Amino acid sequence: MTRRFSIFSLLLLLAFRVTSDARPMSQGDGRDADRAAIRAHIESICQAFIDGDIEKIYATHSQDWRGYLVNSRVPIRGIDEYMKANGIAWPRPTGAAKPAPSPDVTAAGFKVFDLDVNFYGPELAVACFMVDFGRKSGTDLVTTSRLRIMDVYAKRSGNWIQVASHTVVDPAWRSEQTSTAGTVPPQIRRQILDAREAVWKAYFSNDRAALEKLIPEEAIAINEGSEAWANRDAIMADAQRFADSGAKLVRLEFPRTDIQVYGNTFILYTSYLYEIEAQGKRSISKGRGTEIFVRRGNTLINTGWHLDGGK
Repeated sequence: MTRRFSIFSLLLLLAFRVTSDARPMSQGDGRDADRAAIRAHIESICQAFIDGDIEKIYATHSQDWRGYLVNSRVPIRGIDEYMKANGIAWPRPTGAAKPAPSPDVTAAGFKVFDLDVNFYGPELAVACFMVDFGRKSGTDLVTTSRLRIMDVYAKRSGNWIQVASHTVVDPAWRSEQTSTAGTVPPQIRRQILDAREAVWKAYFSNDRAALEKLIPEEAIAINEGSEAWANRDAIMADAQRFADSGAKLVRLEFPRTDIQVYGNTFILYTSYLYEIEAQGKRSISKGRGTEIFVRRGNTLINTGWHLDGGK
């Protein structure tokens, strides 16, 4: 009985020792200098991306790097794949000039916060943190992107280097952005207005290929003078009927357009005017409308509209 108890006690002791050795070291473990070095390394990576310093980005990541970036669908393997996944032309062509920094680089900034570094041995650490990227406004930073990151660091040749990472847009921040009105920079406004005009012109020219690309299956349209709400099939049928009638669009104008943006959703409040020529006669229609566009990938699609024909 005594021997059985002793063996059992020994197994418990061994189990406890294995469990205890596997636990990460906590703050106050004498690794403050290592934590400071890892933080400085993380911040140097952030600054390298702002500066467009490709050599620094390359040098701060290991050759055998592994992980996921924001838009990754499969694991990224190695430094070459990492560089390409960040939109960097890689390997760099022989003799290629170093890219010039962005003209607004001095206005760009970042802030690392909620950093937690745990050590799982003398040369292995995991860093979890948040980082905001944005533009400087005095002493403040106006956040345009917030990332939630877990980095794995290894000590090689006496220095800490990033060997793996999992990076995502912070879900809480992204959810907040979808319910907060954003600003519409001039270039984005131009893209939206061009997409809206493309939809109208595709409709009046019965450009089926363009309509199928720009109007999704779930589209809902309320058109002036019609009590019925149109789905995608009805919209396509209306475009076909217009083409079959022989009528043509000769003028299209949008005198006023105001835009609200919530995440990837754009709401347009607009006035419109279009002129139609049919059987040698011209007629003008004016009205007001509300149009909804959503960004999917690199395409703006028109998910719905309401045209009231008001003056």
